[in-house]
Amino acid sequence: MAGGYTRDLLILPFDHRASFAKVMFGAYAKPSPAITQAVAAFKDIVYDAYLRALSEKYVSKETSGVLVDEEFGDRVLKDCRASGRIFAVCAEKSGQDEFDFEYGTRFGQHIEKYHPTFTKVLVRYNPDSHQEMNERQNKRLRKLGDYLRKKEMFYLFELLVPPTKEQKQLPDYDTKVRPDLMVRAILEIQEAGVYPDVWKIEGLESRADVERVAAACRKQVKGAGIIILGRGESDEKVGLWLRAGAKVPGVIGFAVGRTVFQKPLEEFRDRKLSRVATVKAISENYRQFVEIWNSARN
Repeated sequence: MAGGYTRDLLILPFDHRASFAKVMFGAYAKPSPAITQAVAAFKDIVYDAYLRALSEKYVSKETSGVLVDEEFGDRVLKDCRASGRIFAVCAEKSGQDEFDFEYGTRFGQHIEKYHPTFTKVLVRYNPDSHQEMNERQNKRLRKLGDYLRKKEMFYLFELLVPPTKEQKQLPDYDTKVRPDLMVRAILEIQEAGVYPDVWKIEGLESRADVERVAAACRKQVKGAGIIILGRGESDEKVGLWLRAGAKVPGVIGFAVGRTVFQKPLEEFRDRKLSRVATVKAISENYRQFVEIWNSARN
């Protein structure tokens, strides 16, 4: 099957919405106009940090990009489009366990508004639970995939495998149980007719596990790429995940967000850092993972 994406892809994601407003500003309900404006301003800071990375030339325009949402990142999306940068826009409704479209049946209009490099979805999928929900999700995800294929746009699929209540009690869920569940979930999703060009997956400590997951991702789309997400983990944990995956065939990069930007933005919010210093701190955090990736890759 045609499709896929094989070029290195080092993404700085800041598409968080409900969680961003909650963590940064304590907004538990729909954010007020003032909070909306503040979140957008904070996202401008993260974008400026990415632009600094480009200007410092430790990432290239051809192999790096950003992931942001329409609700708070409209200016960023328009600037990426106008500047010819790699960028992704998210299509999922924020803060839900079950995938659904942020803009319902009008999802296509909102994608074409920006014509992004990638359209991204976040999907929570455990093959051992919520079978009916998984089937509903797959129908929507296939609909999006069919649409993107007709429009010749890339499909970016972020897969999270949350444990069931019983699995959550297992001390080795992340290292012993989750890898197998990831493989099963990926195969089930493809069997339902969903064929992403790039899979955004949770990190794994074992190279052998990364190889199994990557092989599953490429079963239907031979050129499918795999990028490793950060999940808000520590620098050390994310570095471990990147090193485990860097030389695995099909693994092309990472998407590390909260680990990069959250602490500097909190310090900016608390007036411990200036805006200039915050941009620099986020950019340097991003640079750290770029260097880890490049070192492990080469």
